[in-house]
Amino acid sequence: MDKRRLNRITWAFVALMVLAAALMLTGSLRRSSRITLPESGTDPDQLTENGGAGGSMPTVVAVTPETVQAAVETLARPEAYSRTVTVEQFWSGGSGTYEVTVKVSGGWTRTDRILPDGQTRRAVTDGETTYIWYNDEKDVYNVPAGDISADNEQTIPTYEDILRLQTADIREADYRTISEVNCIYVETGETPEGYVFRYWVSVDTGLLAAAEKLLSGETVYRMGALNVDQTAPDASDFTLPDGTVLLK
Repeated sequence: MDKRRLNRITWAFVALMVLAAALMLTGSLRRSSRITLPESGTDPDQLTENGGAGGSMPTVVAVTPETVQAAVETLARPEAYSRTVTVEQFWSGGSGTYEVTVKVSGGWTRTDRILPDGQTRRAVTDGETTYIWYNDEKDVYNVPAGDISADNEQTIPTYEDILRLQTADIREADYRTISEVNCIYVETGETPEGYVFRYWVSVDTGLLAAAEKLLSGETVYRMGALNVDQTAPDASDFTLPDGTVLLK
């Protein structure tokens, strides 16, 4: 048996084992009205597809604290998509939940968020300029984006921060499934301020599917966005109240 044929058989065996593991995991977590995150990891030896042109050969990546940054670096966010982000915040004696509707097309991101006072804050940004208006008003605030990124507008962590972590700062990393969404999971060690960050990044879309922020072991922030529509949003979603079309 020549070496190339042996390699093909080996890859087929690996793919079969991963498929079996995926089938066992599917459905193990169910959707609820709140954001439910898993507590236990799955087998770290999982299969991810090569996103390169032609998609020739799959690549096996064992996700560990030492290799997870390389795995995350292979992911790419889609050019266009829509989704709803649900955010929960917790504080002493209370909590709050809100949703952010997100539409992305190319370099533009639109967010619509209902504020505690009932108003809807609408924002469109390209990372350089941000346009903000409220409800169906005609007045639009035009401000430099500055350090306020599109992720900040969605009120979600920027998961690419994982790439800037020191390996020693990553406490745990593996593959996990949330309501049939296959994810790379990363958990940081505790910061000097007492914070721990958890990220679930979808291997299918390259988007942050869920995240948690803990302070001294207590959850203070949680987000989830499990469903993604990769249909390109309409140009009207990136049109200002005065009729200015931002999406060219």
